[in-house]
Amino acid sequence: MFNVGPPELILILLIALMVFGPKKLPEIGRTVGKSLTEFRKASSDIRKELSGALKDETSPPGTQAGQIASPPVGAVAGEAPSAQAGNEGSSERADATAPAHPEEAS
Repeated sequence: MFNVGPPELILILLIALMVFGPKKLPEIGRTVGKSLTEFRKASSDIRKELSGALKDETSPPGTQAGQIASPPVGAVAGEAPSAQAGNEGSSERADATAPAHPEEAS
């Protein structure tokens, strides 16, 4: 990550020991460790939130993320939805060749 080898690390630790002293060094180490933990937690939360927002954008309309869109009630697999899908209880069938309004026929 920073390309710091063992000799460089020992030199950094010796300088820190001389600057801060042996009593303050453990406290500084704890503080740095807690800061790194908080930073990793915050970045993980942001990453999860962004990935959840992207999943919501890519899901089909009318579904929530993680759900699969289901066919209409009464639909058979491989069959196109009929014109009477909303009138399941109706016994009349729509004629595909008949116009929607009788006035439009002439």
